[in-house]
Amino acid sequence: MAFVVDSTQRSVARINITPLVDVMLVLLVIFMVAAPVLSRAIPLDLPRSGPDDQSRPRPPEPIQLRIDAAGDLFWNGDATALSALPALLETEAQHDPRNQPMLQIDANGDSDYGIVASVLAAANAAGMQKVGFVRRD
Repeated sequence: MAFVVDSTQRSVARINITPLVDVMLVLLVIFMVAAPVLSRAIPLDLPRSGPDDQSRPRPPEPIQLRIDAAGDLFWNGDATALSALPALLETEAQHDPRNQPMLQIDANGDSDYGIVASVLAAANAAGMQKVGFVRRD
C-alpha cells in the first residue's frame, strides 16, 4: 500500500492495483494457451438420413379424445360412450409401442374430474404408451 500525505497532513491509504493487473494478465495468457490443448474432439458415429429414407414408418395420426363440460366423450369428433372407450383403446394399443398413436385428451375445464380419471385409467389398462393433454389458451 502506498501512503500519500496531502496538504492537511492526513495520511490516505490507496491500493496499488498494478500487481493485480499483472497477475490477471499472466493468468489470461496461461488460460489462452492451455484451453486449446485441453479440448479434444469426441468421435461420434451418428446415423445418416437422406430424403429417401423409408426405413422409418411415419407416425400415425393422433387420437383426439374430447371431454366436454357435460361429461360426453368424442373420439375423433364422433360421440362415444364411456363404456365403449376401453375397447377402442385396446384396439389402438395393439400397435407396435414405437408406432402407437398418441391419445390427446382435450378436457373442458368444467368437466368432472372423475370422468377424466376414468379415461386415464382405461388408457393405462389398455396399455397406451403415449397419452397427452391438449393445452387451451
